[in-house]
Amino acid sequence: MGGRKQSGQDEPGGKGGVVLEARRSKVRPPRLYKVLLLNDDFTPMDFVVVVLEKFFGMNRERATVVMLAVHREGKGICGVYSRDLAATKVEQVVAFARQHQHPLACVMEEN
Repeated sequence: MGGRKQSGQDEPGGKGGVVLEARRSKVRPPRLYKVLLLNDDFTPMDFVVVVLEKFFGMNRERATVVMLAVHREGKGICGVYSRDLAATKVEQVVAFARQHQHPLACVMEEN
């Protein structure tokens, strides 16, 4: 790549100078985070399905599959999002669960 010259550089009467070279910076894609629901012994399965439909746009069939994963495996993946969006989803789900007096836990972890 060619460089740009500073003023006074390599010109008659100039003192010489430093050649500045343009550099390309590598932009990394943003880190992604999984939003997970955690199993508990008190939140009804139907409520978990409603949460998955309402906040994660799942249809009833997909929501039921994720709910069963939460029930059987202790946690289930609701989706993968940028950090801010994942944090917002977690806050919305937790607030909704508390509003309905359920202890449903929703967390995020780096993908």
